[in-house]
Amino acid sequence: MVSPDALYFTPNDDANRLLAAEPLAVLLGMLLDQQVPMEWAFEAPRILKERLGGSLDAQAIAAMDEGALESTFRDKPALHRYPGSMAKRAHALCTVVADQYGGRTEAIWDDAATGDELLARLKELPGFGPDKSRIFVGLLGKRLGVRPPGWEAVAADWASIADVDTYERVAEIREKKRAAKKATVTGAGTKAAKA
Repeated sequence: MVSPDALYFTPNDDANRLLAAEPLAVLLGMLLDQQVPMEWAFEAPRILKERLGGSLDAQAIAAMDEGALESTFRDKPALHRYPGSMAKRAHALCTVVADQYGGRTEAIWDDAATGDELLARLKELPGFGPDKSRIFVGLLGKRLGVRPPGWEAVAADWASIADVDTYERVAEIREKKRAAKKATVTGAGTKAAKA
């Protein structure tokens, strides 16, 4: 496994270093990466760690009262556009990490024998649907060197956070996502018009 000094997903150097150093941080960032800018989602683990007294621990978060975690998410600045629902998802995610992986986030991928197994494990996580799981397989492979046999076949084959190797690329990936979404919408409109 490659251990980069940082994952350049935010403009904050401390947040970027945390994403590379602590597996739970990058997993939570990926969980939160929906309906908010990527930078917001991936900076949230750093803020959460500060609010939790300097520790980002799956077992400790799983043991927290959900209401207390929700308050932590709601404090200003809020950790997400939907702090209540995302706090519940983060709690559920940490509970799975605590109960099924002994509190070791990296155990989700460290001993996955194949890309298919890795993808299946990710899809079982709360808040990780098929697309998010495929993006995370790509992130693990391209940025963190987690490459079980067949990982490339199950990783996202579209532009995503997995392709970000410098912070400047965030805007480029965002634009590619917009273009792809526009093409999908336009294509659906064309099909509907032909029907």
